[in-house]
Amino acid sequence: MTQRRSLTTRLLHPSLLFAAAGLALALGLLLFPPAAFTPAESRAAALAVAAIGFWATGAIPEHLTALLFFLFAMLFAVAPAPVVFSGFTSVALWLVFAGLVIGVAVRATGLGERIARHVARTLDRSYFVLIGGLVALGVMFGFLMPSSMGRVILLVPIALAVADHFGFAPGSKGRTGVVLAAAFGTHVPTFAILPANVPNMILVGASETIYSVSPLYGEYFWLHFPVLGLLKAVVLVLLIVWLFPDQPRAAGPEALVTQPVTLDEKKLAWVLAIALALWMTDSIHHISPAWVALGAAVLLMLPGFGMITTQQFSRDINYGSMFFVVGVMGLGAMVSKSGLGDWLAHGLLSVIPLRPGHTAVNFSALAFTSLMTGVVTTLPGVPAVLTPLAGKMALATGLPLRSVLMSQVLGFSTTLLPYQSAPLVVGVQLAEERLASAAKLCIFLAVITIAVLWPLDYLWWHLTGWL
Repeated sequence: MTQRRSLTTRLLHPSLLFAAAGLALALGLLLFPPAAFTPAESRAAALAVAAIGFWATGAIPEHLTALLFFLFAMLFAVAPAPVVFSGFTSVALWLVFAGLVIGVAVRATGLGERIARHVARTLDRSYFVLIGGLVALGVMFGFLMPSSMGRVILLVPIALAVADHFGFAPGSKGRTGVVLAAAFGTHVPTFAILPANVPNMILVGASETIYSVSPLYGEYFWLHFPVLGLLKAVVLVLLIVWLFPDQPRAAGPEALVTQPVTLDEKKLAWVLAIALALWMTDSIHHISPAWVALGAAVLLMLPGFGMITTQQFSRDINYGSMFFVVGVMGLGAMVSKSGLGDWLAHGLLSVIPLRPGHTAVNFSALAFTSLMTGVVTTLPGVPAVLTPLAGKMALATGLPLRSVLMSQVLGFSTTLLPYQSAPLVVGVQLAEERLASAAKLCIFLAVITIAVLWPLDYLWWHLTGWL
């Protein structure tokens, strides 16, 4: 009886119910395809809905969902193999791999714990100050490093050491809060800093190519950072402290003793310093952050110089996170190539109320279109899909083209679920935290953003003359 009740409880778990609903919707798309869809688009839509449903709910392990996505995409010829497996050729995969290696080195050498002690002395023993300090550190790195993935792989191992130092055991709310502060803090508010995230740069590149409009660093920062950067960072801190409350534990006397710096720590510090310098100057040398990270990882494993043994590499590298990221990349490529993203954007534009003279309604509708497009295409797909439509949107709303282009930032900086953003996925996977915790924070942050920050942004756009 107890076993039967336990099985019933598991089957009725909300995550399984939502995943089942997504699977039912996917089957419906296959059996009763919309008239506007071709058979290929119906198959792509069904697979996308099923994959997003399982990733969003975490009903099965994320890497298993990715493998199932690959399997069914190939069995049913949903998209060509180069599209489905495009994530394996993406720089994001190598950033993830390098991040895993750097994380192992930071833990193995003790450098992370040493940095954690310094952070502990700086941030005292207040949980609120600790979370706020980590988010502020992430935002500060957004000004220094152009790759959010690079920032995540650098900060998450340090955040784990900070969590250990303050006594936050694996599975505790405090540990989850510290990890999310590092991952979200270095990614979400930095959408308001022009070169800090990939969607920002895709928007700038597409705007310049199609319309010869290229936003300047200063005007982009002045338009977006006060609300989507600074205020969103404050909201993020308050939400983490509220959703994942905890209290730092007093470190034992042995944790406060400063040990001499080892040779391995010095070598790791130099490797990270050189990598950071190269990341900060990529506009000069044009070397991708991925290859900088991969070079650092190879050095850390190099016999005679590195500090990661073959046994540590085999034991401590979490390959599941790599498959997850590759799966998300493949999904985005499939949606883009199949035309589903364009179909969604045009569908939304046909039903949302865009009319000249209704500025508030137009502002909200454009932001909502960007938000919903990102659910299907993932965040980097938003500017790729919507920028070619910006001219029509400008005519329909009577707004300046530059304002319509900038409205995309409202949507792609608002993440409804973690799978939309590879850096968030990587941060959670590197820390071996539950994706459900990140999803919870995403949803609460999105609700507050839409209900509070978007209206404030509307007022700010008026004050700055963009509306």
